[in-house]
Amino acid sequence: MLRGASAINLDTKGRIAIPTRYREWLTDTCQDQFVCTIDLQSPCLLLYPLNEWLLIETKLRALSSTDPQERRLQRLILGYATESELDKGGRTLIAPTLRQHAKLQKKVMLVGQLNKFELWDEDMWHQQVQQDLQQGLPTGNELSERLKGFSL
Repeated sequence: MLRGASAINLDTKGRIAIPTRYREWLTDTCQDQFVCTIDLQSPCLLLYPLNEWLLIETKLRALSSTDPQERRLQRLILGYATESELDKGGRTLIAPTLRQHAKLQKKVMLVGQLNKFELWDEDMWHQQVQQDLQQGLPTGNELSERLKGFSL
């Protein structure tokens, strides 16, 4: 499982080093292969292990190419999708178009989200966390049905 937030650096070639604690699991799970694409709701990237990405592709394939909303989703998610893999040093290359889209600088945050990573510019990540904490969760009737039954 991919969980936790890690402060990492983007090198001058556009590579990030995946933290050691994830590497063995990723080798076993996806043979060190990834697909990276944009997030449509936040200014970050989504880095999927290949096995998880294949599930996303199946869902995208099921969408209509004639429905404008569904086609737009396919175009953006698949259009930005870029394959990569870990090198011997545990690094993976983030394509220039993806780095530009998420405004990634040297300091980035790699955030585990169970089946994928989010990749954020460090300053934007901290801003998003503060915004999420200030906004808080809705209460009472504003909660979705899934959140009503959720407890920690």
